Amino acid sequence: MSAKGKPAKIPVSVRALMARINRRLPEYHKLKTNRRWIPRAIGDPGHYYVVDQYYNRIVAMHVDLETYGREIGALEPWECLEEE
Repeated sequence: MSAKGKPAKIPVSVRALMARINRRLPEYHKLKTNRRWIPRAIGDPGHYYVVDQYYNRIVAMHVDLETYGREIGALEPWECLEEE
């Protein structure tokens, strides 16, 4: 327990959360990292995005890992994304 009486959240690394999300996604979908990320570029998908590899198109842009992980059930309520 933390000092305020609330249970402490267990940190999960970015790499582990990305692996969990990719296991939860449908067969041809994959979470990717944009290595050439330039803010405000035309057609910028954001730092993290989801690709449908069957149709070769972007399904989700500007993905927030912690929020997206909670939405699809890859991150439990007692876990949090590790601070860098």
